Amino acid sequence: MSTHNESIDAGADQHFGAYVSVPAKANGHAVIVLQEIFGVTPHIRAVADRFAEDGYLAYAPDLFWRFAPNISLTHSKEDIAKAMGYLHEYPDSDGLRDIASTAQHIRSLPGFSGRVAVAGMCLGGKLAYLAAASASVDAAVSFYGVGIETHLHLASALQCPLMLHFGDMDPYVPEPARQAIADALHLQPSVTMHLYPGANHGFYTRGAAADVALARERTCAFLQNALA
Repeated sequence: MSTHNESIDAGADQHFGAYVSVPAKANGHAVIVLQEIFGVTPHIRAVADRFAEDGYLAYAPDLFWRFAPNISLTHSKEDIAKAMGYLHEYPDSDGLRDIASTAQHIRSLPGFSGRVAVAGMCLGGKLAYLAAASASVDAAVSFYGVGIETHLHLASALQCPLMLHFGDMDPYVPEPARQAIADALHLQPSVTMHLYPGANHGFYTRGAAADVALARERTCAFLQNALA
């Protein structure tokens, strides 16, 4: 596996950066890894590296490039407040444009002929759900997406297979929100939802090793089928 940074064309003579993790043994497909509200942090880069270890070309685009490029915040009280401010000023439409631009960039790479999935956490988890309804990706994985319950009118508009992961101790996606999501999506045959007992928000980047391993195994099996 090797890593580097790339510049992605956003149109109108604008570009944004992406962390790229290249697998040593590629399976021919790619995953766009969508950040939490803290930016493309070491945690997010580690998730991209995991996908590369599993054979996927992984791109983690800088979603906050328009107002806070290259940001990488910690979980200090000051940085959490800053990240919440970024979240409130960030329009979902910008995220969907950047996902589409990243997918187009990947599909234009010389020799690439595979399919492109998206996997996101927190803010990125909501964007992954929205991307599943936008026809820009071939599969979507959402880890504890915050705010999905406010977009359930899109449940019948999903264009690709979708997997969702939630922790049952997550205060940002509480039980009423999870139940609303489950109720809205249960009739969609291409949707799978998993609940992790005792897991909190952010468990895939900072949680128990057993939960991370199980979510990774489930995600890999899902992508193998969805991208076949």
